[in-house]
Amino acid sequence: MTPFEMNNQTDVTEFIFLGFSNHPKLQGLFFLVFLIIYLTTLLGNMLILTATRISLALHTPMYYFLSNLSFLDICYTSTTIPVMLVNFFREKKTISYEGCLSQIFFLMTRAGTECVLLAALAYDCLVAICHPLRYPVLMSVKVCVFLVTGSWLCGLVNSVTHTVLAATLTLCGPNQISHFLCDIPLLLKLSCSDTSLNESVLHVASATIGLSPCLFTEVSYILIISAILRIPSAQGRSKAFSTCASHLTVVVVFYGMANFNYDRLREGYSLDMDILVSVFFSVITPMFNPIIYSLRNKEVKGALRKLARKCGFSNEISN
Repeated sequence: MTPFEMNNQTDVTEFIFLGFSNHPKLQGLFFLVFLIIYLTTLLGNMLILTATRISLALHTPMYYFLSNLSFLDICYTSTTIPVMLVNFFREKKTISYEGCLSQIFFLMTRAGTECVLLAALAYDCLVAICHPLRYPVLMSVKVCVFLVTGSWLCGLVNSVTHTVLAATLTLCGPNQISHFLCDIPLLLKLSCSDTSLNESVLHVASATIGLSPCLFTEVSYILIISAILRIPSAQGRSKAFSTCASHLTVVVVFYGMANFNYDRLREGYSLDMDILVSVFFSVITPMFNPIIYSLRNKEVKGALRKLARKCGFSNEISN
């Protein structure tokens, strides 16, 4: 490393986002759209958190996992979207070095924790469909707390490891990021130091925290679908499938968009395509999670009606 490069590394105090820079005349429209998405995400996930606390009918393992997922999505979106909203009104769209590391920390926490939480939800569905008589034992309070604690520990270990390694990178040259948020692969492109350790850890984490829960979820649904197909009555099959259909939808969306998002980062597409894919993975998915999972669920809607009555609102939530 040359003295000039070392000097550049010490001078990096902020990064410039190039995301959405191709459409300067649409900044106001982008701000409005993402503000609505952010408020919808906060409202939907906060309603799920509130409903699971006030309704005894929702004191089940499934909603215990979902409440953690909602809290996770609130934390993650609150570190990315507000910065984006502010930058829509700036000519130079920047984020501090510490802010960039903070986004990486929460992104990695969300990725690791959500992968394991989705696997835990798949296990819950598997037990409910394939072993209903043993459900109270296999999904006891201790088991649920263990699964959730393990999910958060996996996510936190993952995020701390990647964030610490990212903080050791020597950054040289331009401090421009062709995106609207910070991510590990994007930061590695700006480094003029050896990134082999960062890349190796990223691959190991992808295999252990990403691929392993994904394979477990796939195997669980193969067993679930096989069990459902053996149910003699059509009504029984429909009821059993509806129990896990929403979870399966979120699994497909999450892993599908995650794979597309990081394959895109490796291959490289146009800036507009990069932004579109990342918006779906980073912004749209947290908004749709509570809608897909719970807001069409009778128990949740009943809990929300109860909450509305307590708050003095009229019954606006239709069946």
